[in-house]
Amino acid sequence: MGTECQRNIYAMICAIFIMFIGTSSVSHAEIKDDTTATAIVAVKDDETIHNVRRRLKETIPTISFLDTYEKAFRGLAVEVKKTEVEQLSTIKGVQRADQSVSYKAEINDSVPFIGAESIRGNLDQRGFRLSGKGVKVGIIDTGIDYHHPDLARNFKGGYDFVDRDDDPLEGKDNRGTETMHGTHVAGIIAANGSVRGVAPEAELYMYRALGPGGQGSTEQILAAVEKAINDDMDVLNLSLGSPINGPDWPTSEALDKAAEAGVVAVTSSGNSGPSMWSVGSPGTSDKAISVGASIPPLHMPKLTLFHTPELSIDLQPIQGTSPWEFKRDLQLVDGGLGLEKDVESVRGKAVLIERGGIPLVRKIVNARKAGADAVIIYNNVAGSFSAKTNDVQPLPAITISRDHGEQLRQALEEQQEKEKPTVLRTILQEETDHMAFFSSRGPVTRSWKIKPDIVAPGVDIDSTVPKGYMALNGTSMAAPHIAGAAALVKQAHPNWKPDQIKAALMNTAVSLTDETGSEYPPFAQGAGRVDVKKALTAETIVQPGTLSFGVWPLGEKETVHKQTVMVENHSDRKRFYSFQTDMEPFLGVRWHMPKSVTLKPGEKKKTTIQVQVDPSVVDYNRLHGNVIVKGGKEDINIPYLLFINEPEYPRIGAFDLQPYGRESGFRYEVYMPGGAEEFEIALYDPDTFAFLGVLDHHENVKSGLFEHYLKQEDISVPEGLYRAVVYAKTGDKEETFETFITLQSKQMNNPHPAR
Repeated sequence: MGTECQRNIYAMICAIFIMFIGTSSVSHAEIKDDTTATAIVAVKDDETIHNVRRRLKETIPTISFLDTYEKAFRGLAVEVKKTEVEQLSTIKGVQRADQSVSYKAEINDSVPFIGAESIRGNLDQRGFRLSGKGVKVGIIDTGIDYHHPDLARNFKGGYDFVDRDDDPLEGKDNRGTETMHGTHVAGIIAANGSVRGVAPEAELYMYRALGPGGQGSTEQILAAVEKAINDDMDVLNLSLGSPINGPDWPTSEALDKAAEAGVVAVTSSGNSGPSMWSVGSPGTSDKAISVGASIPPLHMPKLTLFHTPELSIDLQPIQGTSPWEFKRDLQLVDGGLGLEKDVESVRGKAVLIERGGIPLVRKIVNARKAGADAVIIYNNVAGSFSAKTNDVQPLPAITISRDHGEQLRQALEEQQEKEKPTVLRTILQEETDHMAFFSSRGPVTRSWKIKPDIVAPGVDIDSTVPKGYMALNGTSMAAPHIAGAAALVKQAHPNWKPDQIKAALMNTAVSLTDETGSEYPPFAQGAGRVDVKKALTAETIVQPGTLSFGVWPLGEKETVHKQTVMVENHSDRKRFYSFQTDMEPFLGVRWHMPKSVTLKPGEKKKTTIQVQVDPSVVDYNRLHGNVIVKGGKEDINIPYLLFINEPEYPRIGAFDLQPYGRESGFRYEVYMPGGAEEFEIALYDPDTFAFLGVLDHHENVKSGLFEHYLKQEDISVPEGLYRAVVYAKTGDKEETFETFITLQSKQMNNPHPAR
């Protein structure tokens, strides 16, 4: 993880969910005095919030109460001195207390691609076309431009938790530029004008919880979820996230509560992929629908030859040159190394040049001055390469691999022998249904649940922005596709509960494969890419939509674990369901499937799937695949995940150290999903790597966010820049996290939002 990402643990949303927001901002939790902090207090189930509130006031008289949560999350948002945050957890009735963190906000072709346009002729039970009509969709985001002609008729209201008023209009950053993320998300869900969203007649409600720069805090998110529940939203979209991969973070628990209250909660999984364990809260919520990003239909230019049409050559544009947009054929000629003498006869042609000899830009300039229409530079070593020019060159120029370059050069020689020209042709090939590289992957630490649950298009998605339209990338763009799909399913099946809608979307998803034809693992794609038409016509529902068998420590005896699944028959005839796995049995693993499940129309039954592991022969650490349910209109694939022994998940999720207050000291924060029996911060010289001392050491640190304060007099090294190695150990599992820190105290001014 880069130094810049580590600058602030709560602003470190990695990539981030809104790629177009580059300005810094101050969240609601950050505009307070720098000696105070906002904390989220979870109240135990057997205690009343009123009694806990009273004890908090008695114990910490200076405490301020910001919010009370009863539905989305059972607890309080409070403001206390930073030195009093740890004390909150010791008060009777408090289950846990976490300091508030920051969150960042994370169509035209994608909507028909997922099947949303093809079902417009279908009718709901009232005779209305399936368009989201009558379904209330809440959005927690940066606000909405409700004056936009594509959104005005669908916008019904909301609330602004940043400015604390009833006007959730998009805000402005500290440079006076309007935010746009919420408007873009809203358009994907329900634009109804020049562009049409997935559910173009859904009712839109905006809860502005992300302020300038797309940042917001835990208490704002919780308050927004609470209000969405009270406002009886049918669907709730959160295209936002934090880097914290844990199942019990307050925002994740809030979405669980929302689902229990009847709201279909949809959230983005994050843009920190493609590594395992990169999913962040609230995408770690068990009952919400966590959404990853796939690639929708994109037409990518490829090169071929007129006399060899089966040839397909990948190309990479050289940054700083004109785009490659040829719709006509070009004669191809050999340009050697691109020396002036090599390109004397290239006017009006595409010139093939080998890399090396002279600078790349000189090759392009020589070809341009000689009148070439295009430049193709092929690598002089194995593989492809990318390139750019510092000065703009008004000529289309691309790079290709050495193998493809040699193929073109050989074709030139062969055509020359025949005294025929070599004709280069540009074709457009559709690339689609692969996972986006940036899409965060699961599973969730500690619960080992598969995330994301499903994927949807999240690359080059056109949608509404204030006063216009724009194409954006991210899982922020994927989640509203699912929110819109959920609205359509809710309209078609108004009595279905959130878990049934979630299962219908997952059961009917299309499994994706990579460029080699291999299926992506479930912790990358969940159940697959959404297919709205199939979800709307699902006659069989199996839930949960994925199966996590957890972590199994190998002992001397065989280990048996089981999962309970619910099978529902929504067809008009009796069904006979059977179960099997999608692959040959693994050595040492035996499945015990239900022999048969018979269901009458409208009937549902629970059944058990067991897997047995023989530790004496197992020699792998992870097993994944699909349980196939047969007997319905179509087979249903239920992805599963199984770990043998505890996996190598990140023991240290994030680390940050900063000066605090006006005192001479520092505060650091570290997130450890599984806690640590031993925790240490060692300091080294950044140049020589010489060991200089231990900054701090603790034992038996609890799981979750650990915060500690260091006084200047307790620090044994002088001020300066250090290479810090953060170390955590539990049992035989160890991990280090390396970063640079500056131990230099400075008087901190109270931060204020920029105007």
